[in-house]
Amino acid sequence: MLTSDTEAGLALRAQVGDRDALESLLRGVQPAIARYVSRLVGPDHAPDVVQEVLIAIARKLTWLTEPRLFRPWAFRIASRAAFRHLKKEKRWVQHPDETAIEAIAATEPPSDELLQELLASDELSPASRAVLLLHFREEMPLADVAAVLEIPVGTAKSRLAYGLRALRRHLADRRSR
Repeated sequence: MLTSDTEAGLALRAQVGDRDALESLLRGVQPAIARYVSRLVGPDHAPDVVQEVLIAIARKLTWLTEPRLFRPWAFRIASRAAFRHLKKEKRWVQHPDETAIEAIAATEPPSDELLQELLASDELSPASRAVLLLHFREEMPLADVAAVLEIPVGTAKSRLAYGLRALRRHLADRRSR
C-alpha cells in the first residue's frame, strides 16, 4: 500500500517544517488510524491511543526516509502503540492456535457485518485482529501487513488463517442458534 502522491507531497512538506502540511497530513490519516486503533483496543481507550499515535507521527516524521511509505509507516506506529496499550492493560492474549501456519485461500473477504461481529467479540487475539483489520478493512496485501506489523509474511498468513478459522466458527455458532 503506497501513499497517494498528494499525501506523499504533504509528508515531504511537513518534514521541512510546513505546519499546514503537517496538520493536513494528520487530519487525512486520523480517521483510518482511529478506526484501526478502536477495533484493536476498544472504543473507550482508542482516543488516548490515537492521540499518542498522532503525536508520535508528528515527532518522528523527519525520520521517514521515503514519503511514499507514509501510510504503512503510520499504521506501524499505530500498531505498536495499540499493542503497548493492550500489554499495559494486561489485555494482550496469545491464542495457542495462532502458531500453526495453514494455507487458506481467502478468495472473498467476509461481509462487513460478519467481520464487525467477529472483531467486536473476544474470539480473536489482538495480533489476529490487527492482521484482519489491515488486510480486509485497509485492503493491504499480506506482504504490506507483515511489514506494518514487523512480522514475517508466514506469521501474517498464520494470523489471517487463525482469524478466518475463528470467523468460520463464529458463523457456525450463529447458524446453530
